[in-house]
Amino acid sequence: MNVNQSAPPVPPFGQPQPIYPGYHQSSYGGQPGSTAPPIPYGAYNGPVPGYQQTPPQGMSRAPPSSGAPPASTAQAPCGQATYGQFGQGDVQNGPSSTVQMQRLPGSQPFGSSLAPVVSQPAVLQPYGPPPTSAQVTTQLAGMQISGAVAPAPPTSGLGYGPPTSLASASGSFPNSGLYGSYPQGQAPPIGQAQGYLGVQTPQRSAPSQASSFTPPASGGPRMPSVTGPLLPGQGFGGPPVSQPNHVSSPSPQALSPGTQMTGPPGPPPPMHSPQQPGYQLQQNGSFGPARGPQPNYGSPYPGAPTFGSQPGPPQPLPPKRLDPDAIPSPQLNELPPQQKTRHRIDPDAIPSPIQVIEDDRNNRGTEPFVTGVRGQVPPLVTTNFLVKDQGNASPRYIRCTSYNIPCTSDMAKQAQVPLAAVIKPLARLPPEEASPYVVDHGESGPLRCNRCKAYMCPFMQFIEGGRRFQCCFCSCINDVPPQYFQHLDHTGKRVDAYDRPELSLGSYEFLATVDYCKNNKFPSPPAFIFMIDVSYNAIRTGLVRLLCEELKSLLDFLPREGGAEESAIRVGFVTYNKVLHFYNVKSSLAQPQMMVVSDVADMFVPLLDGFLVNVNESRAVITSLLDQIPDMFADTRETETVFAPVIQAGMEALKAAECAGKLFLFHTSLPMAEAPGKLKNRDDRKLINTDKEKTLFQPQTGAYQTLAKECVAQGCCVDLFLFPNQYVDVATLSVVPQLTGGSVYKYACFQVENDQERFLSDLRRDVQKVVGFDAVMRVRTSTGIRAVDFFGAFYMSNTTDVELAGLDGDKTVTVEFKHDDRLNEESGALLQCALLYTSCAGQRRLRIHNLALNCCTQLADLYRNCETDTLINYMAKLAYRGVLNSPLKAVRDTLITQCAQILACYRKNCASPSSAGQLILPECMKLLPVYLNCVLKSDVLQPGAEVTTDDRAYVRQLVTSMDVAETNVFFYPRLLPLTKSPIESTTEPPAVRASEERLSNGDVYLLENGLNLFLWVGASVQQGVVQSLFSVSSFSQITSGLSVLPVLDNPLSKKVRDLIDSLRAQRSRYMKLIVVKQEDKLEMLFKNFLVEDKSLSGGASYVDFLCHMHKEIRQLLS
Repeated sequence: MNVNQSAPPVPPFGQPQPIYPGYHQSSYGGQPGSTAPPIPYGAYNGPVPGYQQTPPQGMSRAPPSSGAPPASTAQAPCGQATYGQFGQGDVQNGPSSTVQMQRLPGSQPFGSSLAPVVSQPAVLQPYGPPPTSAQVTTQLAGMQISGAVAPAPPTSGLGYGPPTSLASASGSFPNSGLYGSYPQGQAPPIGQAQGYLGVQTPQRSAPSQASSFTPPASGGPRMPSVTGPLLPGQGFGGPPVSQPNHVSSPSPQALSPGTQMTGPPGPPPPMHSPQQPGYQLQQNGSFGPARGPQPNYGSPYPGAPTFGSQPGPPQPLPPKRLDPDAIPSPQLNELPPQQKTRHRIDPDAIPSPIQVIEDDRNNRGTEPFVTGVRGQVPPLVTTNFLVKDQGNASPRYIRCTSYNIPCTSDMAKQAQVPLAAVIKPLARLPPEEASPYVVDHGESGPLRCNRCKAYMCPFMQFIEGGRRFQCCFCSCINDVPPQYFQHLDHTGKRVDAYDRPELSLGSYEFLATVDYCKNNKFPSPPAFIFMIDVSYNAIRTGLVRLLCEELKSLLDFLPREGGAEESAIRVGFVTYNKVLHFYNVKSSLAQPQMMVVSDVADMFVPLLDGFLVNVNESRAVITSLLDQIPDMFADTRETETVFAPVIQAGMEALKAAECAGKLFLFHTSLPMAEAPGKLKNRDDRKLINTDKEKTLFQPQTGAYQTLAKECVAQGCCVDLFLFPNQYVDVATLSVVPQLTGGSVYKYACFQVENDQERFLSDLRRDVQKVVGFDAVMRVRTSTGIRAVDFFGAFYMSNTTDVELAGLDGDKTVTVEFKHDDRLNEESGALLQCALLYTSCAGQRRLRIHNLALNCCTQLADLYRNCETDTLINYMAKLAYRGVLNSPLKAVRDTLITQCAQILACYRKNCASPSSAGQLILPECMKLLPVYLNCVLKSDVLQPGAEVTTDDRAYVRQLVTSMDVAETNVFFYPRLLPLTKSPIESTTEPPAVRASEERLSNGDVYLLENGLNLFLWVGASVQQGVVQSLFSVSSFSQITSGLSVLPVLDNPLSKKVRDLIDSLRAQRSRYMKLIVVKQEDKLEMLFKNFLVEDKSLSGGASYVDFLCHMHKEIRQLLS
C-alpha cells in the first residue's frame, strides 16, 4: 500500500494528526586547537613522485598542515572546460536535464558555444530487461572531454565503461588531497578532462537503487565520453576564480528530446559479466527525470528554468558515478600542456544531505504517513509529517535501521547492516496527534499469551469462531476468556476490532492491575527532592539565589495527570556542602526547621513527617525557606563538597516515604571532602591517543555503580545540573544519572548574566516534563530474531529487562537484534515493546508499541529499505560505548570497516556490473559516508586540542540516549543563510551544506546542532543588515561572542529572533546563542561544526573520506 492511498476504515477513536516541529539540546564548549593533525588514513593513490605540490591561488581557508589543499576547497582552474556532461551511454529520458556544472571562472560568459545537455528517449537497452520502478538509480557521471578519436559506440542504450586499473597507493591521504595518479612510466590519456555532474536524487518514496560515482582510473581505458567545445577565450593555466555561493545552471535553451549530442565517439562497451547467483541484479541504467538546481542557490543568470517543489510520480533515475579514477591529479601548472586537464571532485557532484532532506520534504511531507502496511520506510526525521496509526507504532516511537530484514543469519552477516530499533516509548507527540488510548480491562488485567507473555495486539490471529487466539510471536494457541469473547466476521476478524485500540492500533496503554505493582500494592504518587550545593562556589556565582527565586514560581508547574487541578507530586528540600541540611516544611509550622546530618559516612534521614509535602498546603513555609537559604549561607567559606551521600540521602527519603521519585541535584565542584564516593583530580591530557585514553571515560570508583543499582531498585531517578569552573570528573558523576534514566546538564564557568536564560529554561523544562517512574521495559520479537544488545540511560540486572528509575519523553532505548532461526518472507518479523511504569499521578500503566517488518531473501530488498539516520544513531552509540574498553583508533577503524563492508556487499551483489573505478552507493545509503565521517570526527572519537575531558564524557553520555532526530542534527549541523530568502517569508530558510565553501562573506548564517547555536556574520555584510540586527553602524562595532540579539523593531530583526526561538523550541535543551564574526578568534570554534571540511583535529574532509571509503571498498572487492 502506498502512503498516499486511502486508508482502511479508521477506528472510531482514530486520531486527528499533525506536523511535528522536532526536538532540542544544550551546549558544550571547547575550542579546537591549531596543532597539526595526525593523518587518519593511509595513502590513496597519491601524487606521482616528482610533481611539486602547490596549492591553487585564491584559497579562502587556512592551509592544511602539509601537502596540497583538501580536495573540497579547490576550484577547477580556468584552463579547463568545466561543464559536466553525461558520459557516452548515459542516456536520459524525461524532461531535459538540468545538470549541475562546475563553477565557471568569473571571466567567462555563458557563450553560445556551450553545448547544452540533452534528453534522449531510450531506444534500445541491450543488457537485460528495462529497469522497473524498483530499479531506480542516481548518477554522478564522470564526464570526459576527449581529444582522441575512437571507434563509434552504439548510439543508444546503456554503455558501461571498460574496467579500469588503479595505480598503487602513494602519498598521504588527507593531506595531499591529490590522488588518481598514474603508475610510473605510464602517461595518462592525452587531452582528457573529467567533470562531474550534480547528484540526481530520486524520490525517496520510489524504491531506489544505486547512486554511483566514478573517480578516474590511473592509466588504462576510460569511460566513453561526450565532448563539448571549449568556451571562447579559454586557455590552459591561470588561477581559479572562487565562486563559492552559487552553482551554475545549464543553458535554458535545451535541445528537444530526441536530439543527440555528438562528439568524438569512444570505444564500444564491454559485455556484462555473468550475474551473481542467488540475488537479482539491479540495473544502473541512466533513466528518469533530471533534478533541478541544487536547492538554496540562486540562479546565476536570468531565464534559468524554475522547478516547482511538487514532484511528479516517482520515476527511475540515472545512476550516479563518482569516478575516483576521474579524480584530481598533480597541479596543472606542473604538467606538460597536453596533460593540463584533470581536476578535483566537484563537491556539488557528491551526495548532498541538503538535497536528500529537501527531496524527502517535497515528496513525503504533504501526505499523512499511514501505518497500516507492514515494513513501510517512514519519511526522514527532518520531514514534518502527520502520522495515522492503523496497526503499527508511529515512527515517533520506533525507528529501525531496516524495514526489510534478511531471512537468514548468513545473509545478515554478508550484508553487515546492523538490525536495530531506536525506541522512544514516551515520545511527545505534536498537538494534532492523540496520545495513546488507555484501555482498562478491570481486575482481569490485559490479555496476554500464556507462553511468551506478549500482550494482545493487532497481529494476534483469532480462530475457532473467536474462542481461541494464536500468538503471533510464539505461535502458542490460547483460550479467549469469556468476558473478552467476540464473534468473527467473514474475513476472520473480530467484529469489535475497530472498537478496541489493542486490536487496531500500533500503540496503546493498559491500566495495570495490582499484580504489576511492587509488593502487590498500588504505588503512591512520586516525589521530587531538590538538593542544592551551598558551598562557596555556588554562593559566589549567584547560582543559589537565582535557583531559589525560580523554584518559588516553578513549583506551580509540576507535571500533572490529564485534567487534574493540581499535581499529585510532593516536594522536599536539602542543602549541602561537607554536611547535609534537611528541612521540615510541614504546613502547620510558622517557619521551616533545619536539621543537620554531619555523619556522611552513615547517611540517614532525620525526619519523615514534614520532609515531603504538598506544594499548595505548605506554600508559605516553602516560600519562607527559599527566601532564607541564600542569606543563611551568604558568608560561607566552605569550598569542599560531598556527592554520593547526597544521592544516598535522597534515596533513603523516598524509601522511607514508600514512593518513587526524582532527585534534582545542583552541584559545582569535584567532591573531595572525606566521604563515600570521594574523588581525586585525574584529568591527564597526556593519555589522549594512548591505550590508556579509555580510562578517562571510565568511572574512578565502583561506588557509584553500586549506589545507582540501589536507586533503581527504589525507583529513584537522578537529574544532575553541573556548574563546574574546572575538572569535575563528569565520567564518574554522571554514572548515577545514566543508570537511573536521568539527565545531566552542564554549565561550564557559570555566570548569572550570561547563562541564566539557558539554565532556567533547561530547569523549567526538566521539572515540567512528563516522566514514567519505576519503569521496566521488555522487547519481545517473533520467532527467528531476538534482542541481544541495548544502549541508553538505564540499568539491566538480567539479559531481557531494561530497568529505568525514570524515563522521560526525550530518552530512547536502542535495541539490536540478531537471528536465532530462519525467518519467513510471508509472515515477516514482529517487535513488541512493553513499558511498565508509574505515571505522575501514581497510576501503574503498561504502554505497548507494536511494529511489523518485512523479511527478504534478496539483498537488494534489504538495501532498498534501510534508513541511514537510524543506522548512524546506532553506529554512534556502539562506538561511544566502545571507547570505554578499546583504544580510539580501534573504534574508528571498526566503524570504517563496517561501513565499507556494507557498501561492498551492495556493490558486489546488487549493483550492475561496471568499472571498478566507480563508487556505487545504494540510494537509501548514499549519505552513509558523509554522516559516518561526522561521527568519526566528533569530539569523543577525535578531540581537538581545546576539548576538555569533561566535555567528551558529557557528550558521550548525552548521545547514548539521543533519538534519531537529535543525532542527525548533532553530527551534521544545520547551516541557514539568513538574508537570501525574502524578508516577508515566514518559513525557515532552506539550509546549505556545512562547509566553509558555502559561506559568503556578504551574508549572515545561523548554525545549530541541537546543543550549540552560532550566528556567523560575514565581513562584507551590508551596513543595513548590521544596523537592523545589531543596532550598530558597522561590522567592526559588532561585539564578538554576543549571546543575545537586541530587540529591534524592524522586519529582519524580528524574523531572525523568531527563527532562533523556533529552533530552540524544536530541541530538548536550550541552545545558547554565540555571535561569531568572520576572521575572529571565535571563528575556529564555529568552523569545527562545518563538518564537510577537514577538521583541525585531523578529521578528513567529506571528499577525502569518500575517496578513502572507495579505496576500502575496492580492497574488499578485490
